[in-house]
Amino acid sequence: MKLRNKINLYTAFLFIFLILLMNTSIYMVFSNMMIHNELEQVKAETEKTAIDVSKGIKQINPNDLLRAYVPVDGMIEVLSADGNPVATITSNSETVLSKKMGEYDTGERSEIITYKNKQYAFSSIPIIWSDGNIVNLQLTSSMDTANEVLSVLKIVLVVVTIIAIIPVILSTHFLSNLISRPIKTMTETMKDIQESGKFKRIQLEENSKDELSVMGKTFNKMIDLLQSNFEKQEQFVSNASHELKTPLTIIESYADLMKRRGKQQPEVIDESIEAIHSEAVRMRDLIEQLLLLAKHDEKWNLEMKEINITELVMESSTIFQNAYGRTIELEFTDTVYATTDAQKLKQLLFIFLDNAKKYSDENISIYIEKNDGQPCIRISDRGIGIPGSDIPKVFDRFYRVDKARTRRQGGSGLGLSMAKEIAGAIDIEIQLESVEGAGTTVTLFL
Repeated sequence: MKLRNKINLYTAFLFIFLILLMNTSIYMVFSNMMIHNELEQVKAETEKTAIDVSKGIKQINPNDLLRAYVPVDGMIEVLSADGNPVATITSNSETVLSKKMGEYDTGERSEIITYKNKQYAFSSIPIIWSDGNIVNLQLTSSMDTANEVLSVLKIVLVVVTIIAIIPVILSTHFLSNLISRPIKTMTETMKDIQESGKFKRIQLEENSKDELSVMGKTFNKMIDLLQSNFEKQEQFVSNASHELKTPLTIIESYADLMKRRGKQQPEVIDESIEAIHSEAVRMRDLIEQLLLLAKHDEKWNLEMKEINITELVMESSTIFQNAYGRTIELEFTDTVYATTDAQKLKQLLFIFLDNAKKYSDENISIYIEKNDGQPCIRISDRGIGIPGSDIPKVFDRFYRVDKARTRRQGGSGLGLSMAKEIAGAIDIEIQLESVEGAGTTVTLFL
């Protein structure tokens, strides 16, 4: 069943049930009030009649006296202690009551009775009769008037219920349309996106702040995010394909060269093997960096703890110095501690040291210090520097300041992008300063 039909059905059922419950309650309350009033009225009349009859029973004929108190639609009867009628007076409309068998009551009693499928209000009270014996004065009054009023009320409530159902059905129809319209629009938009392959958004009312509007805004934000990620993915795949295409082409070309000329010219084999090895290594490094970057949305497996930053930097610089034969000048005045992930920080240092090595032939300097109490590490080179217009872009994937030069040096344009991801994971701020032709300084604020 569609949501719209469910809203129609459930809302209409609920409203109709509430209307029926309300009208039934009204009828029951009014009916009980009518019955209670009838009983109270018959009881009051019986008590009044008993008082008057007790006073005038010796002066006036009992039948004549009782005839003055007989109800308009009812009967007044006096029963002896043995249950036999002493006097029975009925109205012209209720002569059938004279055939009703009476029952002697020793005390007062009032209730609704049914005789010949008709309801009557009945009340009895003991009195002293003219002969000094205790008798039972009973008054029976027809409830036709009250039942007619209740019948009219019942008809009115039924008509009101039927009339009320019409706007209920119309309002539930309107309500279901109001609720399901944004959902329907969202569904149609999703189908359009699925069929066309293009990202689309829902048109929303500017001033609306209800839950449906919030849902629509959330949907549009989700589409914005999906589109942004899709475009980044397309760019990433395109750039990665381009980066992998070059080493594969070089490997294929040198392999083809060895097939054609390798047997006649041994020097060609040496050159080809060196080139293939170099490109294979570069391709392996590129793939590793791509895999690391592809995991940037996953949870980093961090081990954050307080470590000796000075000792870690000294160890890392020594390893780098021995591996690449480059001189690193390390300067610090005191031992610095900070809370971070040691392995991720080492990886970050190697990325920036590798960049400094690639773009500078002179010594690399590392400074460990505190800036207003905040631990920081500065890595400086005296290399070619970066133009000011390129500094905001160097952390983008595959971006190169000088594509021809960095290609020869083996750069993939992924190192700084990966550094940005690692720094974000371990809560390090990167500040980059560079002067073209003078060198570059990277500061890591822990």
